[in-house]
Amino acid sequence: MNRHAWILAATGLLWIAPAQQKKGFAPPIQPKPEELQRLKAMTDELETLLKPVKARRGEEHLVADVDVYLKAGRFLLEFPETFFTQAGIDHAMAVAGQGIERARQLASGQTPWTAGKGRKIHGYYSALDGSVQPYGVTIPESYDGSKPVRLYVWLHGRNQTLSEANFIFGFPQRSKSPTYVTADVGQITIDCYGRWNNANHWAGEVDVFEAIRAVQQRYKIDPERIILRGFSLGGAGAWHIALHHPSFFAAAEIGAGTYPRRSTMPGFPPHQAATLRIWENIIDWSLNAQALPIAGHDGDNDTGVAAIPPDPPGTRHRGQLESSLRVRGQLEKEGFVSEGDPDFLRVKGTPSVFLISLNTGHSVSPLVRQRVDGFLKEHGDRGRVSPDHVRFVTYTARYNRSHWISVDGLEQHYERAEVNARRANGRTAFDITTKNVSRLAVREVNGAAVIRIDGQEVKGKGPAVDLEKAAGRWRMAKGKPAGLRKSHALQGPIDDAFLDPFLLVRPTGTPWNQAAHDQAMRILARFDRVYARWYRSHPRIKDDKDVTDADFARYNVALFGDPGSNRWIAKVAGKLPVKWSRDSIQAGAASYSGADHLPVLVYPNPLRPGKYVVINSGLTIDEREYQSDYSMPKLGDWAVLKTGQAEVPEAAAAGLFDEEWRLRAVVRTPPRW
Repeated sequence: MNRHAWILAATGLLWIAPAQQKKGFAPPIQPKPEELQRLKAMTDELETLLKPVKARRGEEHLVADVDVYLKAGRFLLEFPETFFTQAGIDHAMAVAGQGIERARQLASGQTPWTAGKGRKIHGYYSALDGSVQPYGVTIPESYDGSKPVRLYVWLHGRNQTLSEANFIFGFPQRSKSPTYVTADVGQITIDCYGRWNNANHWAGEVDVFEAIRAVQQRYKIDPERIILRGFSLGGAGAWHIALHHPSFFAAAEIGAGTYPRRSTMPGFPPHQAATLRIWENIIDWSLNAQALPIAGHDGDNDTGVAAIPPDPPGTRHRGQLESSLRVRGQLEKEGFVSEGDPDFLRVKGTPSVFLISLNTGHSVSPLVRQRVDGFLKEHGDRGRVSPDHVRFVTYTARYNRSHWISVDGLEQHYERAEVNARRANGRTAFDITTKNVSRLAVREVNGAAVIRIDGQEVKGKGPAVDLEKAAGRWRMAKGKPAGLRKSHALQGPIDDAFLDPFLLVRPTGTPWNQAAHDQAMRILARFDRVYARWYRSHPRIKDDKDVTDADFARYNVALFGDPGSNRWIAKVAGKLPVKWSRDSIQAGAASYSGADHLPVLVYPNPLRPGKYVVINSGLTIDEREYQSDYSMPKLGDWAVLKTGQAEVPEAAAAGLFDEEWRLRAVVRTPPRW
């Protein structure tokens, strides 16, 4: 198998090489015409039944419970290659039948699926892209709705055939694997769909938090007792979610999961290597386990792929146990030593533990299951704790908070930024040291406080104190920074704009240059198709003439075309760092022909401060990475693309804007992968 095919297989993308087919790997099954006709007839019936119910107001969550069944059928019809097996075809028919039954019940004012205990399928409408998404929920017998209960959030492992139909069909018969089943302490459990197999990155990350909010709207959940769990692919997702959002959960159980390696590999251009530190390398974020109770574990005989891409042949490793071993190893480098038995280590100075299931493969032993269940109960009983000592690391203002500390500005994005903060005297005295931080918010302050930061003293009043660094000195922040500065959810790269609700805007005018226009339309069409196939939603799209001020207030907007064809590009083009005329594209000192080049970029929207504008781009990750453990941006904050016939054109130049959104030096090194 060649290297490219091996990486695809290792990351879980269902792609069958000819050599594999000869060894017995069958390609996905093709449904028969009569099977497609039957499923279409059933989904048409379901849509007809649901249409009048959708017109009623006040029942959106109940409509979503039915709409997920319609969506399951529609997406299989649109992408019939994702049936995969005959069982998948049979499951689709069964799910369509279940949806028809629900639609009839809802039309008559009945919702029997919402009553009772046990496992249920619900849906919610995503603010990210407007789609309906499914999730499973398990209600314990002890739940009576009289008081809030703890919530376990489960991130599933890899399942190459996990369409919505298979997820909905299979949830009632969910595996009783010890990696999934845990002791009943009165918790509600949510199974996140997570937009298929992406280790909860991008739309899969958003799905976790949107699903949690959906459950909170239906059931009484204690927000201080939400616990994250995942294993294998779900373990990779849990590492990402937990270490990037260390103050959201009361605790996290993380089993197995790959750790990345690409961030240590040479040959990436600077703009691409920089983003690896955010979405690809969990080891760099290990310090954030200092303030979040994490139980990391796996079997000592795990032989699964541990890294993306795989370690070179002959490399000694311990399968996916390596992820927790390496996080614990990094904690030791940060100054937190471990103590205890080799198979059950506690990290001093943190609430985290690391366990090994002896004589066990890619799973968990009964002993470790018992120990982890005890860990989950302990921290679920205690609830989320705001510690008096917080150590926090980040590389971007996107992921900027740990408990009472928020990093609101970096001196240099994509470089390590660190905060070491202690508080005392009833939260009135704070001692803080920072590295690579320019703005900092200190929360949970009780009245007047003295804050000693990097050897300086600043006095402030709570409940929150905002600090800024100017000319090397800290002071109370005087409102928002003057001019443009990279800040939370407004710092790039291009892909970051698609972590919040977004809208794609299609041009209706006359383009300046047809070749560039055609390339922009190919990029738009590809993003719509690939996002729909793997992230299970067609993005919102409007013609430029139909976009309103409310759209700019609500969404990050991605504008396609040029100043001639798209009226909104015409309005913002003169305010962007990359200059654009009919004849040329100017990126710093470099100039490119406007006839056969196309600019792409992300920038604070001049028409709506606080939101992004994106020009001629969706997510810049490769299609195969929509279904992999780590999905890597390719283009940084901006690029100039060569036009042609390719859906994914070659970049003539690409780079990052500086902290004030100014153009850095032009980089002509093409991106990798």
